[in-house]
Amino acid sequence: MNHTPGFLALVADAKERVREVSVDAVVQKLERGDEFVFIDTREEHEWNEAHAAGAIFLSKGIIEREIERVVPEKSKEIVLYCGGGYRSALAGDNLRKMGYTNVYSMSGGWKAWKGASAKIERGLNKTGEELGG
Repeated sequence: MNHTPGFLALVADAKERVREVSVDAVVQKLERGDEFVFIDTREEHEWNEAHAAGAIFLSKGIIEREIERVVPEKSKEIVLYCGGGYRSALAGDNLRKMGYTNVYSMSGGWKAWKGASAKIERGLNKTGEELGG
């Protein structure tokens, strides 16, 4: 995707405050059974096609509205991902502004996850209650 300069500047600004974590580190966390919340912030149609195994769905469009219901503990570790690591950095910056202190954006996002041949799930495998509209 060819991103605009304004969008890239906004993402670069967010990445100054949001820590990144690699796909390998996330895979290791999942394999060890570490306690953290793994959130896919992509659009619903992207989630429905396929998503990282172990993730839950809270799109960038609703995450700020729903995060306190899904993750009420603001010190809980949260790892966000999107298609390439841009939207998740923006969402992570907003969560940080909301008081969440342990938020990471997965570098490279879904593209890096697939490139690493990490486990994926397909279909409508949402966890929790329906969070539309």
